[in-house]
Amino acid sequence: MFDFQRLAKTLSLLFVMLSLVSFGTAPAEAQVTAFKQSVAEAAAKDTDIAAFYRQNDYAPLWTGRGNSFTERRRALFGALQNADMHGLPVARYRIDVLKAELGAAKTQRDLGRVEVMLSKTFLTYARDIQTGILTPSRIDPAIVRKVPYRDRQQYLQNFAKSPATRYFKALVPSSPEYTRLLKEKMTLEKTLQKGGFGPEIQTSKLEPGDTGAAVAQLRNKLVRMGYMKRSAASRYDGDIQAAVQQFQLAHGLTPDGVAGKGTIAELNVSAQKRLQSIHVALERERWTNMERGERHILVNLTDFTARIMDDNKVTFETRAVIGANPKDRVTPEFSDTMEHMVINPTWNVPRSIATKEYLPMLQRNPNAVSHLNLIDSRGRIVRRDSVDFTQFTKASFPFAIKQPPSRSNALGLVKFMFPNRHNIYLHDTPAKNLFSREVRAYSHGCIRLHKPFEFAYELLSKQEANPKGFFHSRLETGRETTVELEKHVPVHIIYRTAFTNAKGPMQYRRDIYGRDAKIWQALAQEGVALRTVGG
Repeated sequence: MFDFQRLAKTLSLLFVMLSLVSFGTAPAEAQVTAFKQSVAEAAAKDTDIAAFYRQNDYAPLWTGRGNSFTERRRALFGALQNADMHGLPVARYRIDVLKAELGAAKTQRDLGRVEVMLSKTFLTYARDIQTGILTPSRIDPAIVRKVPYRDRQQYLQNFAKSPATRYFKALVPSSPEYTRLLKEKMTLEKTLQKGGFGPEIQTSKLEPGDTGAAVAQLRNKLVRMGYMKRSAASRYDGDIQAAVQQFQLAHGLTPDGVAGKGTIAELNVSAQKRLQSIHVALERERWTNMERGERHILVNLTDFTARIMDDNKVTFETRAVIGANPKDRVTPEFSDTMEHMVINPTWNVPRSIATKEYLPMLQRNPNAVSHLNLIDSRGRIVRRDSVDFTQFTKASFPFAIKQPPSRSNALGLVKFMFPNRHNIYLHDTPAKNLFSREVRAYSHGCIRLHKPFEFAYELLSKQEANPKGFFHSRLETGRETTVELEKHVPVHIIYRTAFTNAKGPMQYRRDIYGRDAKIWQALAQEGVALRTVGG
């Protein structure tokens, strides 16, 4: 006889077991779904973050369980808390808010929201530390540098595949300049902790043989700045003179050993101001955090120098004259590639100069600037006695103005071309007297070289067995000749009021265009603050 009662008990037990299984798995699936939905919603307005999570099936990067997730969170918070070591604004990353949100998360939806918050903060920090917190062109229109931003999705993808602590260390710019700037930053922070460089020197000039309170102030400043050992000297003696000369060399001043007006002014710049310059230099170094080229040309506008660099070592250096300070003549900052040089160049006068400077002169005297040729639209030289210049305005002036090759040509005997929309290039000049001046901002924007021939020899040394002979064989023809560089050379026009040397003291220069003052103001508005450390 079939036992219906036993069958009923078996079915009842099976139903209970199935119910228990369903009860145990359904909530887990629901939790996963809730987390994914929360991540998707929180990331919806950020295309890069949304794409990363979508491609990874909304798996957690920060909020999962296990040592790898713990290490990622620890590495992130460690980097954020130490951001001020790099001159970055710690408050920008809202560390306390992140920790509070993470600690208060009770549900999977909470975790999903915090997950995206952590990724957003990570991406902000990664871009800040690698390529800066400011957009250069928004600070000053003449800073037209293209910052080498990295792909935001790649930040997330690469971090997910990397040891967390090692990844954050790799984000920091690796250039020797950045490392040395960080060292100087710490030195100045300790100096500020101890009271800075001391009181200002209360005189306009001091020279060897002088005595008095101002000499003691000078001596004490030089000691605090590290240019001389402690001394009780009350006279401007040989030790003080030597220290002044070293200070002058480190600040772009004429090293005559006399503390004149310009030297006193630089000596009186506070440690706080110098630290601001370091912060600006760190931000600028992040803007140029890229490969500059095994061989490249580096023009530092504030230093009035042009250097040829090979494997980050100076191969050749010469003085430079840069754009004058009126806004329409300043030299912009950018990077490009030098392609060729022109020996015995023709000067094609820029239209802005032709109409603004030369047209008024021609209207007063048609024979003015007779060394220049007027060229019509068909390329013919125009006879001046056939033209009434008073009928033209800046807009209607129909001629081009050119100066043929000669030793008196405004471009001298050679120019170095890296074609760019700013019409900036390096060139020779007949006005050699300007190179002896301390401040050399006189051009219309282009960069004049003190030793252009030697600059050419060095560039040609990579492709000619006898670069000097090759150059002069073209020069002596008197004809305009274009010489292609077989390997193009990157050119970086920078502006650094604080920069380092591999050996020797920190270098400071005057903010001739006022650009670094604007950058510091913008950094301060973003929350960057000076700090001091005990020493």
